[in-house]
Amino acid sequence: MNFAQMHEQYHLLQNHVLLGPLVMVIFYALLAKLADLFIDRVVRRLAERTSIKYDDQLVAILHRPLCWSIFLLGLLHTLIQVEPPAPYRMVLAALIKTVLIVFWLIATVQVFNLFVEEALARMVERGKIGSDLFLLLKNLLRVVLVVLGAFWVLSVWQVNLTPLFASAGIAGIAVALAAKDTLANFFGGVSIFADKTFKVGDYIILDNAQRGEVVEIGIRSTRIKTRDDVLITIPNSLLANSQIINESAPDPRYRIRIPLGVAYDSDLGLVEATLLEVAKANAQVILEPEPIVRYRAFGESAIELELLLLIEDSSLKGRETHRLIKAIHQAFTTHGIIIPFPQREVHLKNDRAATPSAFAAKRPLAE
Repeated sequence: MNFAQMHEQYHLLQNHVLLGPLVMVIFYALLAKLADLFIDRVVRRLAERTSIKYDDQLVAILHRPLCWSIFLLGLLHTLIQVEPPAPYRMVLAALIKTVLIVFWLIATVQVFNLFVEEALARMVERGKIGSDLFLLLKNLLRVVLVVLGAFWVLSVWQVNLTPLFASAGIAGIAVALAAKDTLANFFGGVSIFADKTFKVGDYIILDNAQRGEVVEIGIRSTRIKTRDDVLITIPNSLLANSQIINESAPDPRYRIRIPLGVAYDSDLGLVEATLLEVAKANAQVILEPEPIVRYRAFGESAIELELLLLIEDSSLKGRETHRLIKAIHQAFTTHGIIIPFPQREVHLKNDRAATPSAFAAKRPLAE
């Protein structure tokens, strides 16, 4: 058989009603199988030898969708070549595209679970978000992916999406009006997370009033534990509009200021040396930068000054202030340094010019 006869036989086979499409389907099936073997025996082994963390799992996730995509695209190609009647062509093409979308939607969700879920989990471990907010964000992203895939499938089947969008808009307005406080708290939590105002474990002061440790940042509210071990729950919408002092940011170290006064006849050099000695003897005090003493003013009864120092953690503020005050009092007593209490001198002036008649005039009348 010469080349012309082979070419003629190929055209006869290609133009055959059943054999031509069948050959194309078999060809794409073999191509998909070759891709399967290549990924399994070459790509997978290469991924196992690399030090990249996620490549093995990524290959495992994308393996099946890639092979099925080759076969399904071959079916689409065959369908175009055969050109069946219009209703069958539209239905079969939409069905094949739907299967493709489902395969890749599942793969996308798995890739999301691989990367995004672990990233959010690391944020929970670092205290940037609470566990319930983490679950909400994870499920919300999954729902977004599924809804986008559903809209894509509907568009493949040539469904008019305008009524759906209109209905969704009306339903969204109704839900927003009915749950405006809940939504305000939710978006308040999102703004706290986005602005990184504070995180779990930080010590904060709210409107110069309540001070405590952030123990949880939730969907609706944030919980703060005070130094009295009292748990305060604050809606996120209020936190988003409040003045917040974060004592743990940007540096977890905290400055303690201890104001005091000494008598005017004190040796100020000895006072300064004693205070620095007390500060350096405390194990929680940071020595770089060193503690310092600053004289502030001549007070009514004493020379006013401050001892300034840094400690490792703001949560130790109360305990270390307590210890430092006790140590300063003991050291001052040992060195004879006096901390004077406020005192005033009152001078009484006797008015000798006053006459008995003047005193009588001021005496109240007898009844």
